[in-house]
Amino acid sequence: MVAVTDPEIVLTGFPGFLGSALLERLLARGDGPVACLVQPAYREVAERRAARIVEDVGATGEAIRLYEGDITEPDLGLDGLADLASVTELYHLAAVYDLGVDADLAEIVNVQGTDHVLDVAEELDVDRFQYVSTCYVSGRYDGVFTADHLREGQSFNNHYERTKYLAEVAVQERMAAGLPATIYRPAIVVGDSETGETDKYDGPYYLLRLLLSQPTRLSVTFALPGSSEAELNVVPRDFVVDAIAHLSGRADTVGEVFQLCDPAPLTVPRFVDALAEAAGHRTITVPTTRTLAEPVMAALEAREVLLEPETLAYLDHPTRYACPNTRRALAGTGIACPPFSSYVDDLVAFVQDNPDVDDEAMA
Repeated sequence: MVAVTDPEIVLTGFPGFLGSALLERLLARGDGPVACLVQPAYREVAERRAARIVEDVGATGEAIRLYEGDITEPDLGLDGLADLASVTELYHLAAVYDLGVDADLAEIVNVQGTDHVLDVAEELDVDRFQYVSTCYVSGRYDGVFTADHLREGQSFNNHYERTKYLAEVAVQERMAAGLPATIYRPAIVVGDSETGETDKYDGPYYLLRLLLSQPTRLSVTFALPGSSEAELNVVPRDFVVDAIAHLSGRADTVGEVFQLCDPAPLTVPRFVDALAEAAGHRTITVPTTRTLAEPVMAALEAREVLLEPETLAYLDHPTRYACPNTRRALAGTGIACPPFSSYVDDLVAFVQDNPDVDDEAMA
C-alpha cells in the first residue's frame, strides 16, 4: 500500500526562479507531495526555499521532498527510481538559461538532460509530462511564429536557443509516440509584475543596467539596423507560473503547445524608452552595427558594467510571436499577460534597490 507521503509529482528546476514559484502554486492548489530534484550544490538554498514555501502555503513538512540528483546523468543521478514509484506527473523546468552558454554545457544539460528526464517519465509511466520550453526555439525565424511552428529550418542566435530547440524536438517526438505531454513556451521572463522581484539579471536587464551605469541627464543606447521594427517580447514571472499552474491542471491541454508571450509587445525603441522613463534617464540613441557595438560592450564589461554581448542579437530579432490558443485556453480565468508599461516601474525599482543580484545561471 502506498503511503500518503509518497511523492505524486516530480519537479526539476528547483530551487530556480520559475521552479520555486511553480512549486508554491502546485502546493497551494492541493497537489503533491512533490519530489524536487536538486543538485548537491544547491541543497542549502533548496532547503531554505522549501521551508518558506511550506510555511507560506500552510502545507506539512512532507509536502516537499528533496532528492539530490542531476538531469545530466541516467536515472537523474538517483540510486534507482523505487522511491518515485507513486509518481504520476513530471514537470521538467531544469535547463541552462544563459544566452552566452558554452556549446558543450548547453548540449549536456538542455539536450541530454531532457532525454534523461523523458526516459524517467516513460519508465515511471507518468500520466502527465509538463515541459517548459521557450518561444526562442524559433531562432531567427523571419515572420510570425506560433505554437504550430517548430522545424522551420531556422538559424539560431546562440547555443541556448539551439539546444532548447533540440530538446523540444525530442519532447515532441515522444509526444507523437504516445507520451501524454504539454509544452509551455515562455517568451523572455522578467521579474514579478507586482514586486519586480527576480533572482537573475539577464536579457533585457542588460539594457537597463547599461542605462543605470550612465548619467541620468544623458544616457547612450544602441540602435541596430532593423531595431525599429523588432519586438522585444517579455513576460513577468507571475503570469508564466499562473498560466502553467492553470493549464497543467486541465485534461484538455494534453498534446498541446502553449506560447506564453505578450500578444502586444513593444518594439525595441519603445521598450528602451519605457526603461529610461521608469529610471528617470534622458537618452540619446546611436545608430550602429553589431560589429561596432560588440567591442564597446566588451569594454563596458571590463569596467564591471553587467552586460552580455549576445543581447545585441535581440535588438534586431526578426521573429514575432502569437499565442491564439493560449489566449483561448485562458479566457475567463483572469490570467493574462499584463502590458509592460503596467509593471516596468516595479522592475526598475527592484534593480535599483538590489544592485548585487548577478547574471549567473543555475546549471
